[in-house]
Amino acid sequence: MLNSKQRAKLRSIASTIQATTIMGKDGLTETVLAQIDRELTARELVKVSVLENAEETAKDYLIQAADALKAEQVCHIGKKFVLYRRSNKQGIKHIEF
Repeated sequence: MLNSKQRAKLRSIASTIQATTIMGKDGLTETVLAQIDRELTARELVKVSVLENAEETAKDYLIQAADALKAEQVCHIGKKFVLYRRSNKQGIKHIEF
């Protein structure tokens, strides 16, 4: 569980990165979940963009993705949301709090 200072640090890091995954009208499919999972393993912090024609809101997708991937909800703003999960992969630079 993230505290408010950790969440604020992750939000500040996320503000400088581009959305690496884009969700369309099909929503949170197994393919999208697999892509987000790979990115969380490689980077620990992922920003996802939800297109206008998506059936649900970014907040709804944030909750669903966090539950499915056992990740932490960082934030959602407009049509974007951010997830964090500490990676067990060796050789990557971990986000330090």
